[in-house]
Amino acid sequence: MKKIILIFTLIFTSSPLISQEKLAEIEFKETIIDYGTIENGEDGVRVFEFKNTGNAPLIFSRIFSSCGCTIPKKPEKPILPGESGKIEVKYDTKRTGIFQKAITINSNAKTSNIILRIKGEVLPEPDEDIEEEK
Repeated sequence: MKKIILIFTLIFTSSPLISQEKLAEIEFKETIIDYGTIENGEDGVRVFEFKNTGNAPLIFSRIFSSCGCTIPKKPEKPILPGESGKIEVKYDTKRTGIFQKAITINSNAKTSNIILRIKGEVLPEPDEDIEEEK
């Protein structure tokens, strides 16, 4: 009986040590950025801010967008636990009309795949409006 109690005691006291797995965790301030209505050719750069809330360095393996009109820029260095970082996204604002694009994040975080989104509307160039009226 003493052996059984000893075994259970060892299991329960050592299990918290075993479960202390080192994992990065990423927490974004926002996962959708709405550009709103913007002028043709306006600055298309926006930033997704995040924090590594895990207990291991956060490393991005790949960040890609749903089309060539959206260019994401990933952090090159690991983001240490407790540190914050930014993912810059540049949308081609020469493309007139409503847009919705996805940016896929692959990392070593607990949630290894995350999808960020941008949306908005780019107004036509002023010259296009004048030509349509003629």
